Amino acid sequence: MIGADLVVLCVPVGAFAEIGQVIGPALKPGAVVTDTGSVKQSIIDSFQEWVPESCSFVPGHPIAGTEHSGPESGFAELFENRWCILTPSPDTNIKAVEAVTKFWEAFGSRIEIMDPQHHDLVLAITSHLPHLIAYTIVGTADELGDDIKSEVIKFSASGFRDFTRIAASNPVMWRDVFLNNKDAVLEVLQRFTEDLTALQKSIRRGDGKYLFDTFTKTRSIRHEIIDQGQADYKAPGGVVQEGTPPVVAKPATE
Repeated sequence: MIGADLVVLCVPVGAFAEIGQVIGPALKPGAVVTDTGSVKQSIIDSFQEWVPESCSFVPGHPIAGTEHSGPESGFAELFENRWCILTPSPDTNIKAVEAVTKFWEAFGSRIEIMDPQHHDLVLAITSHLPHLIAYTIVGTADELGDDIKSEVIKFSASGFRDFTRIAASNPVMWRDVFLNNKDAVLEVLQRFTEDLTALQKSIRRGDGKYLFDTFTKTRSIRHEIIDQGQADYKAPGGVVQEGTPPVVAKPATE
């Protein structure tokens, strides 16, 4: 790392303070540091103080990956047509922001500049809450009686299989995400709980209209995601299919 012009940190969110103490003195003047963490404000708070004044820190978050972790889990198309959110402070060197932007664009990413706190709220609903729900659902299945549990595994439909994929994500990484973005996660979790309670009441009361209206409204979100190009991939032979690209040789990183 000594002498590097660009340093990319790919470590759990909770490790940034310790990492900063170690690498701060080793950064060469003019070096640019960025990261791939799923939480931005806590990383800025714990890491920025260790960055020398002669260097620049441009926090980043590539929105790409699967449940697999580690550098050996990457594949060439991982970042193609995926968003990478950068959350630099207003006084960050513009050339440093441009350097990080070009770095991610070289992998095929689309760049969005965002306030770090706004990023954390958006990701709390699009990524963090879904993971929390997945861990909960799979945990509930794990606590069922052995006979029911075996049938749940044997007859898993696509919905439950998707939850198990998400719930297979790195536990250290996701522990740190929830501990370091707890305010935003708790806010969206409260809203989710209220909506879930409303659905529970509609089922109990036999309110089919409420269920139909809710499902119709939420169905449109899926179509919007597909229209944004965030749910399709090009399969072998050039056929565009819906979903996450399958990995032939090695799995993708989280």
